[in-house]
Amino acid sequence: MVRRLCSCHSATSVPTPLPDIDELLRLLDEGADHLATRVACEVEVRGRRFDVHVITLGQGGPDAPAVGFFGGVHGLERIGAEVVIAYLGSLVRRLSWDGLLREQLTQLRLVFMPLVNPGGYWLGTRANPQGVDLMRNAPVDAIEPVPWLIGGQRLSPTLPWYRGQPRMPMQPESAALCDVVEKELLPHPFSIAVDCHSGFGVSDRIWFPYAHTSMPIDHLAELHALREIFDQAHCYHRYVFEPQSQQYLTHGDLWDHLYLQSRLHHAQNTFLPLTLEMGSWLWVKKNPRQLFSRHGIFNPLIRHRQERVLRRHMGLLDFMARAACSHQHWRPEGAERVRHHDAALAHWYPIDHPARARAGTS
Repeated sequence: MVRRLCSCHSATSVPTPLPDIDELLRLLDEGADHLATRVACEVEVRGRRFDVHVITLGQGGPDAPAVGFFGGVHGLERIGAEVVIAYLGSLVRRLSWDGLLREQLTQLRLVFMPLVNPGGYWLGTRANPQGVDLMRNAPVDAIEPVPWLIGGQRLSPTLPWYRGQPRMPMQPESAALCDVVEKELLPHPFSIAVDCHSGFGVSDRIWFPYAHTSMPIDHLAELHALREIFDQAHCYHRYVFEPQSQQYLTHGDLWDHLYLQSRLHHAQNTFLPLTLEMGSWLWVKKNPRQLFSRHGIFNPLIRHRQERVLRRHMGLLDFMARAACSHQHWRPEGAERVRHHDAALAHWYPIDHPARARAGTS
């Protein structure tokens, strides 16, 4: 279903001022000749309806690599949506003159879901309007102990990190994200997902599954190889690549669920889900007054800092598109894959970790 609707409309048709949504709609108009757009779902909150947009770009067929960019899963973390929208804007404006980009897009499929949780964005909440944390909403239970509350709870939607009721369908926003990934990414032989968040520490971190167990995923070698070529291409970067399990475990992680689905239904394909966790504590350190603002804890509130954040992460997102397009040149196979797997275990998992013992490495 392809539609071109205002992303926010009330019974009186008076739009709510949401600048990121306004910018997204401007980009859809500006790039109309190159973009395919549809509405994945509608969300209603306090008499207003919001469209969750999906945008695709590129002429790559079913055998082409694909990359998905996601933002705004947590409505309070607006910088995640802003990074994805800024990157989409960069591509749209480069298409008028960048011949190399046009050539790249003949071999690649790009998918954007810039604002997954517009209801939470409008309310200024981490959760969606029903109080459900979308990143705790998938049907995956941790098989190891999780931290209280932060690991996901079913006590009440008035408390943070609420998972929703057991055995109930996923929330519309979660289900829409999963549907996009299952249709647009998983069937491709090689795909990457980048989900942009903020709010963890002073470093920018790139997490990969698992979150429900400390055991490594099947594509650990590919992730190590990806990190290696990123180090080569960006010698002075400050990103920390690591499995999420090194920080904490959770129930209901959407990317764990989708990775498990990829192994179940597309075992022959390679799907690498990544989460960018922008270190928001650094913004607070530079401007302690942000502690007194709900948005200030998770977003840079001073304009020049916001612009610096957007500039810094454009290179990361562009690298992921290039890496996917060229995956056949760096994706390890045979003995090289074994080398990367062993190096990844040694780098990311302690010497007494069961995965190390199982692999016979030290």
